[in-house]
Amino acid sequence: MRHEDLFYVLALLKVEGVGGVYARKLLENYPSPSDIFTEKPKHWPRSGIRFPATKSIDKDQLFKAAEAELLFIEQNQITTTYFKDADYPSALEHCTDAPVLLFSKGHFNFKNRKIISIVGTRQATAAGIEFCRQLISDLAPLDPMIVSGYAYGIDIAAHVSALENNLTTVGVLAHGLDQIYPKKHQKYAPQMFYNGGFLTEFTSDSQPLRENFIRRNRIVAGLSEATIVVESAMKGGSLITAQMANDYGREVFAVPGRVNDTMSQGCHQLIKTHRAQILTSAADLVYQLNWDLKQAPKIRQKQLFFDLEPSEQKVYEFLKTTGKEQIDWIARGCEIPIYELSSLLLQMELKGLVTPLPGKYFEAIV
Repeated sequence: MRHEDLFYVLALLKVEGVGGVYARKLLENYPSPSDIFTEKPKHWPRSGIRFPATKSIDKDQLFKAAEAELLFIEQNQITTTYFKDADYPSALEHCTDAPVLLFSKGHFNFKNRKIISIVGTRQATAAGIEFCRQLISDLAPLDPMIVSGYAYGIDIAAHVSALENNLTTVGVLAHGLDQIYPKKHQKYAPQMFYNGGFLTEFTSDSQPLRENFIRRNRIVAGLSEATIVVESAMKGGSLITAQMANDYGREVFAVPGRVNDTMSQGCHQLIKTHRAQILTSAADLVYQLNWDLKQAPKIRQKQLFFDLEPSEQKVYEFLKTTGKEQIDWIARGCEIPIYELSSLLLQMELKGLVTPLPGKYFEAIV
């Protein structure tokens, strides 16, 4: 994007009352961003979009703010991505309310990536955090990008787990890149910048206001192939993100918990109302998204089978003896519950130990 165009887009975004949807309409109706400011607001196209026809704008003040933002961008090596740019996230292109301009910092690229969003309550339980960590660990061989909102609870657990597994992770912020919120999470920023980074639609003078978090959530939902709600009460930002993902036509998954757990009630409601699929393991996600496991790097070669986990060794030996077998009979023969076996077989497949066959059969790779 040209420096001059960026200047006028920044100025437009500073106009009070001009939201992302209207800004996009204006930018699509004029040959260049600068042309918008050659006319008075009363002549700007509307088509049902609310913007006072009598509203006046102070161009000098807007241009001064745009200059300050450009200086901040240059001094802090911020990357800007315009909605017409070739490198604008393709998943967001299909969202009618997607930001016209994104600000980012770090090392990440959305092209040709498996991208999932993991969200949940700020009051996460130990069980919820552990499930999040296990899920990301199990998915690590497939190298997905993990997106979340960098908030307390499940969000930061997802980011940290991604970093622990050397996965790219992106925090979508509800404020400008001049700060990290919450401040307690500043300690993770260096690692985030190294293997991921931060993304926002907000300029540097934007504060983490309540309404900004809802706007942030639509980016979290829109960027990803699927949104996973790990824990949520009956009300909360995670459910808003799930609804947005549904509205965008994306897959939504919810992790069940105990019947009476407050922090699982939101997930249960999503599942009961068919607004989310149940997620009990990484295998559920891989199956529903139809991810190609053949593209996943193998963790171990055959000659290293001696260091298998006891449960893996048990299943492997069973399949070597019986040949191909259905998952139900594997569960019975190895005395392993189905919900545990599904995840275990996924891990064994990623390690090159077994291969799936039609009809829910599995076969040992000898």
